[in-house]
Amino acid sequence: MSPRTCSIARAAVIAATAVLCGCASYTPKATPGESLDAVQLRNGPPTGTYALPGGGQRLEYARGPFGRHTWMIDVSADGRVAGIEQVLTETRFYEIRPGMPADEVLLRLGRPSAVSGGGWQGGQYWSYRYQATFCQWFVIGVTPQRQVRDAGMAPDPLCDDDDFPSIARH
Repeated sequence: MSPRTCSIARAAVIAATAVLCGCASYTPKATPGESLDAVQLRNGPPTGTYALPGGGQRLEYARGPFGRHTWMIDVSADGRVAGIEQVLTETRFYEIRPGMPADEVLLRLGRPSAVSGGGWQGGQYWSYRYQATFCQWFVIGVTPQRQVRDAGMAPDPLCDDDDFPSIARH
């Protein structure tokens, strides 16, 4: 093999390794009992942090193409991992109720994939993409007083053939 061919082959191996490592770190790694420092060293800084009752905290790791997965790592008051869960699920969405404080929604689901104006009612609409059989997302109407007005499923605008034909076909 010529030196140029070796360089190209080496670059291809390095690129493939980088892609595989990126996929391997898609799901944050945490083991019950592990320290908060070890979790953050391995996974990097969280995309959000929320206080839990009793002095613990919930670390948000929003991931995925178009934000379809969010993992929450619960850390106890003594700085140890208590659990990890992917929270963008229909089961979790059905827990959201009118009158619920917006901060509780963030604690349960993390940051939304998209935020838009609330129209004539004011406030905002928070939309959550998630891994679904159908092309839909979960939308929460939040009042100007930061409480849930309403919530439900809606068609995901990324699936509109006219606007995003390459995404809609996949």
